Amino acid sequence: MSQSKLFDRMIKGDRAALARLITLVENRSDEVPEIMSHVYEHLHETYFVGITGPPGAGKSTLLDRLIICLRKEGRSVGVVAIDPSSPFSGGALLGDRIRMQRHALDDGVFIRSLGTRGTRGGLSRATREVAHLFSAFGMEIVLIETVGVGQTELDIMSVADTTIVVLVPESGDTIQTMKAGLMEIADIFVVNKADREGAERVVAELRTMTGLFARDDAWQVPVLGTQASLGLGIDELLDAVENHRAYRSSGGTAAERRGAFREYELLEILVDEIHARLLKRVTGTGKLAAYSDKVRKGILNPYAAVLRIMGDRDVLDEFAREKS
Repeated sequence: MSQSKLFDRMIKGDRAALARLITLVENRSDEVPEIMSHVYEHLHETYFVGITGPPGAGKSTLLDRLIICLRKEGRSVGVVAIDPSSPFSGGALLGDRIRMQRHALDDGVFIRSLGTRGTRGGLSRATREVAHLFSAFGMEIVLIETVGVGQTELDIMSVADTTIVVLVPESGDTIQTMKAGLMEIADIFVVNKADREGAERVVAELRTMTGLFARDDAWQVPVLGTQASLGLGIDELLDAVENHRAYRSSGGTAAERRGAFREYELLEILVDEIHARLLKRVTGTGKLAAYSDKVRKGILNPYAAVLRIMGDRDVLDEFAREKS
C-alpha cells in the first residue's frame, strides 16, 4: 500500500495504518520526509509529556499509572517508550509486548517501543516523528519515556512540553542531580518509591534546591512523592502537569516553545540529510572521495582537508546535486 493511502487511513483512525507508518519512520524509509510533511498539515493540539530519570526509578510503572488516570478522564493517550536496542536487530529489547499489557485492548491508548539505535540522549531518532504521528492520529496526550541513561537526558527538552524527572531515595546525593543537568530540564520532580528510607530527606533537599536554582522562567518546580506501584500520588502528579500546562499557556511561552521545537527539528533534519549525503560521497567517487582518500593515507590532515573542501566549489556543487 502506498504511503499516501496509509496516511489517509491513519487520519481516519486506522490503528494498523498508524503502526505501519511508525515502522516506516523508525526504519528510516526514503518516504519519511514526504510522510512527515503530510503529518505536519494534520497536527492536533496534542500535549507532550516527557518522563525521564535514572534506570530503576520506576518510570514505566509511573507511566502505567498515568495512563490509567488519563483514561479515567476520557483522554486518549499515545506512548513512546524508548528502550535499549538489540545489538543484532537494532530493535527495542523490552518492547510493548512486555510492558503495560493491561492497555493492549484499549482503543484510546497506543503504545510503541522504539530502540535507541545508538543515540546517546535517551531518545530514538524517530521519537519526535512518532510523537507527531500520534498527534495527527488525534491523541490528546503523548507520554514519552526515555531509556534512562542518566547524564545524557537533555534531548527530551526538545520534544516535551512538560518534563517529569523521576528519582528514588537510592538515586544518591542530590548534588549529583545538579551535575547531571536534571535541574535544568525538570519541570516537575518526582521522588518515587516514597515509602523507602531517605525519601523525605530527598524531597526536602530537592525543594530547597529548586527554590535556589535560577531558571529562565518563573515556574516554581514542584517536588512530589509517589508510590507508583500502589498508585499513590498520581493524581497530584497529573494536577502538577496541568498546572504547568496552564502556566505555559498563560505566560505566552507555549507558542514560543513550540516554535523553538520546530527550529530545532529543522536543524536536526538538515544535519541528518547532510550527513547521509556526505557518507555517500565520501565512500563513492568524485572529489570528496579523493579528499577522504588523502586523509586516510595521511597525505592531508582532517583540518587541512576541510579547509580545502570548503573552498572547493566543485566539491560543494557535487554535494548539492547528491540525492540522499
